[in-house]
Amino acid sequence: MRIATWNVNSVNARLETVLKWFREAAPDVACLQEIKCVDEKFPREAFESLGYNVSVNGQKTYNGVALLSKTPMEDIRRGLPGDDGDDHARYLEAVISGPKPVRVATIYLPNGNPIGTEKFAYKLAWMARLNAHARELLALEERLVLAGDYNVIPEPADCEDPAAWAGDALFQPETRAAFRGLKWLGLTDAYMQADGAPGGYTFWDYQAGAWQRNNGIRIDHALLSAQAADALAGVVIHRDVRGWDKPSDHVPVVVELADD
Repeated sequence: MRIATWNVNSVNARLETVLKWFREAAPDVACLQEIKCVDEKFPREAFESLGYNVSVNGQKTYNGVALLSKTPMEDIRRGLPGDDGDDHARYLEAVISGPKPVRVATIYLPNGNPIGTEKFAYKLAWMARLNAHARELLALEERLVLAGDYNVIPEPADCEDPAAWAGDALFQPETRAAFRGLKWLGLTDAYMQADGAPGGYTFWDYQAGAWQRNNGIRIDHALLSAQAADALAGVVIHRDVRGWDKPSDHVPVVVELADD
């Protein structure tokens, strides 16, 4: 099973680019983030025509996540538990059916900038809620993949210019500690297990020629339960997509789990 995660930065604005990649890569499951549309405006038919079942947790103009799967989805959860007043569409979870079912969540973790504001406090609180929910999911002892745009640069090796990110919420000690806390629950960073080489960037800003200079960061992650990590067959970052017409500033990351 090949599970992709991709922050598409507005699915309707970049639909032709997104569909081109889906036709070429044909992932079994896809976790999309920052779709920037309400459920009714998601281009469901375009993905259904490619053979996908579609589940959406959308929001007008901002945020929004979607799950696409070639097999039926069950036990769908919209939203991250722990705060009934949180109206940001940042989390969607489902069990992907098949010979080896996998519980998959698509995650758009808050950016948190600027630090020292309520936005940074919200980011850390959201990560604490994710930690609590992940703990509950891990108790189920099943194949689990928590994939998405985490807005976390875990280590200095995960960015081309660490000094440039010193004052950014993505690289703060509290942010990185919260990410380590997730892994300490028993989750494995798929890229680090499968490859781990420095320079595995997934995001290049639109400004200042970041893509041309390879001034990137690794912020799109897939965290795996032990059952999923044992089946990990590889991780591929589709970095060439960043050079396509009308690209997102993120690129797809594909995690492959063996069926046996």
